[in-house]
Amino acid sequence: MSFDLLKHYMPRGIYGRAALILLLPVVFLQLVVTVIFAQRHFEGVTYQMTDVLVRELRLVLDVTDAAPTALEGQRAVQQQLGVLDIITTPSEVAEPPNDRVWYDYSGSVMMRRLSEQLDGYVAADLVTNGEVRIYAQSRHGLLAIDFDRRRISAANPHQMFVYTIAFGIIMTLIASIYLRNQLRPIKRLARAAEAFGRGRHMPYTPSGAIEMRAAGNAFVDMRHRLERHIEQRTLMLSGVSHDLRTPLTRLRLGLAMLDDPEAEPLLGDVADMQGMLDEFLDFAKGAAEGDPVDVDPLAMVEDIVTGACRAGQDVTLMPREGEGRGTVQLREVAMRRAVDNLISNGVRYGARAEVSVLLTEKTLRIRVEDDGPGIPEAQREEATRPFTRLDPSRNQDKGGGVGLGLAIAVDIARSHGGILRLGVSERLGGLRADIVIAR
Repeated sequence: MSFDLLKHYMPRGIYGRAALILLLPVVFLQLVVTVIFAQRHFEGVTYQMTDVLVRELRLVLDVTDAAPTALEGQRAVQQQLGVLDIITTPSEVAEPPNDRVWYDYSGSVMMRRLSEQLDGYVAADLVTNGEVRIYAQSRHGLLAIDFDRRRISAANPHQMFVYTIAFGIIMTLIASIYLRNQLRPIKRLARAAEAFGRGRHMPYTPSGAIEMRAAGNAFVDMRHRLERHIEQRTLMLSGVSHDLRTPLTRLRLGLAMLDDPEAEPLLGDVADMQGMLDEFLDFAKGAAEGDPVDVDPLAMVEDIVTGACRAGQDVTLMPREGEGRGTVQLREVAMRRAVDNLISNGVRYGARAEVSVLLTEKTLRIRVEDDGPGIPEAQREEATRPFTRLDPSRNQDKGGGVGLGLAIAVDIARSHGGILRLGVSERLGGLRADIVIAR
């Protein structure tokens, strides 16, 4: 069997794999020891003790056959041989059964050995605790020979198996507790990394073994570096954009006071520059604005669509898909900005846009579709990069921009542990943008 096929049957989680690595050798060792002990002790010792008893039983049968009657044969066995713990009596059972307890392994070995070595052997009854009854054929008919069980097998032979199973269970429990304590730091690190990937700051302190502490410290350092990088980027872009607002405001006031007809297009250029600065600020803020809170995505999207309609945009909120309801951990201000950017792109490059929400137990999907020209599949990845404008594929006459709308949406979706997927709208024929976030 190939290793690729074995992978389908292996545990998926680290706890299951670690338990398998820990318990498989223990179970294998117990099986090997049990088999060796059974062959050495139960079979070997039982064979030896049975062979000794067979010689005595042969002598008993010979003395019994030499006597005139079975009763005199029994008396001769007691007097001539001096064997007091072997009692022979005529059997009244026509068909004696072979009976033993299901876990009596040494009893099965003894039965097999008696059938091979003792002439006249018929059956054995091992059900009575501490006693053995052998049925053997003699000259006087069927005899029942009773003797102590300790003459033919070790006392309490099943204790070996009981001890093996009991100690195996105890060691498994101890190993499980130890394994859980060792894997707990890994789970804590995984939860902290997952929360950081979704934009949430979960308190985390490295713990556990030396290797786990090293991995935890590396994660903490990486998280600090990323947070400092985001903070520096935000401060830099915010500072630049803020400093440019003052000269733009003075330029707008100066142009507004002119009566020259050529001032009108200049005012338009200033407005475009102001819009660009606003996009720069939005991009600088990214997804770091606000803390994650429980948000009803249906109510949030409905409020966004209502605001877009009030602003004169042709936006339609489609009926809710599925039966899912509830809240999702979101940075509401950032998510509103992402959805609003998608809607603005839809109505800018098309005539109308449609918004729908799908909420399930595992995911949240916010979909924005438009009837514009769309984006070719080969250029979708490039379209999500900052400061990228695909003029040939999008209607540049429909408005300005610096190519940050989709980049902001991608950044916000990733900060929530999700993705932004672009495709073709089957209903409207334009662009379909899906924000998909795991709950």
